[in-house]
Amino acid sequence: MSEFAAYTANGSKSSVHSGTAVNGGNAWGAQNNPAAFDFRSDVTTTPTASMLNAIAQCTLLDDVFMEDPTTLSLERFVADLTGKEDAVLVLSGSMGNQVALRSHLTAPPHAILCDRRAHIIQYEAGGVASLSQALVQPVDAANGKYITLEEVQKYAVVSDDVHACPTRVIELENTLNGTIMPLDEVRRISAWAREQGIILHMDGARLWEAVAAGAGTLKEYCAEMDSLSLCFSKGLGAPIGSIVVGSQPFIKRCRWIRKSIGGGLRQAGVVAAPARVAVEETFLGGKLAQSHENARRIEKIWTDLGGKTDYPVDTNMVWLNIEGSGVDLDTFIELGEKYGVRVRGGRLVVHYQIGEDAIERLTQLFTHVLKGEAGELKKGKADIPAEELKLKGKGVE
Repeated sequence: MSEFAAYTANGSKSSVHSGTAVNGGNAWGAQNNPAAFDFRSDVTTTPTASMLNAIAQCTLLDDVFMEDPTTLSLERFVADLTGKEDAVLVLSGSMGNQVALRSHLTAPPHAILCDRRAHIIQYEAGGVASLSQALVQPVDAANGKYITLEEVQKYAVVSDDVHACPTRVIELENTLNGTIMPLDEVRRISAWAREQGIILHMDGARLWEAVAAGAGTLKEYCAEMDSLSLCFSKGLGAPIGSIVVGSQPFIKRCRWIRKSIGGGLRQAGVVAAPARVAVEETFLGGKLAQSHENARRIEKIWTDLGGKTDYPVDTNMVWLNIEGSGVDLDTFIELGEKYGVRVRGGRLVVHYQIGEDAIERLTQLFTHVLKGEAGELKKGKADIPAEELKLKGKGVE
């Protein structure tokens, strides 16, 4: 275990016996939780004691046979929550997107139109090509936030000419880089797409965040989409899992595609049970709103000290312009380790397990790099080289 992990787990310093840190990495109940100091991504959130309890009480029947009550109950619960006919549990957001797209796209040639920054083309290992044999039609959002109907109309291919690769799916992502795609814009795109017979899919891994910010309800967003993938293991804090929602015939095909790529689960209750708790306690329990408030606080602390940002805060992400603020990236990352917070670039993701202690440490880091005023270092050295923590290649989740 790294010194950082041992420090955050125990609150002071490494305590290692026979190569294993005491309490290290066991964050059930959030008492010893490395995620509380980790701003790299909300995928670092750790499951809670109530999730562990739910696992202990879940049913253990076979989900491929569609016999497990815990899993079927979760799927029904989320289908009702989103206003869709049916739902299917999958292992990850990437699997959810790829299963959904492959289920929609049955006969090439076909293309998917999406934002150039979309997760499906930047961070899913080329799945749209290898699994769906699809051409991607990427669009640059002129406003720097989200694509608009006018941009969709400009780049969509609506043609039966034999030279063309027609747009069969428009894929939207909400939130994207923490930015909300407004419900009104989604409705505009949806209305036009339906007139053209084009399918709509949403990567809604962080749609929970947009809804928590007051952008619209789950049912309002989902009503405009043919399918959505929603993630349980990012800001909601479940250990694993996402879910795809849509019509009954569509979900039936999704189960087939899921099985074909090795995603069929047997005793899936152990995945479904903590996911249900995550939705009920974190999303419906109102915990996401506090992370948004903390993100705005962090943005203000940075800018009040003279730092610059790349995007305004909409939800739970703060985009610091590190180099534009005259700060060396390696120094920023290494000092973050020394102050006991983990960062890997200008994107800070503020999840609900981030607390006051972490924000105070981050404030000391900001003051150090922007004003040259050192605070109380938590460690004498960084235990992981800055190069290993940088946002490299496609390493953003």
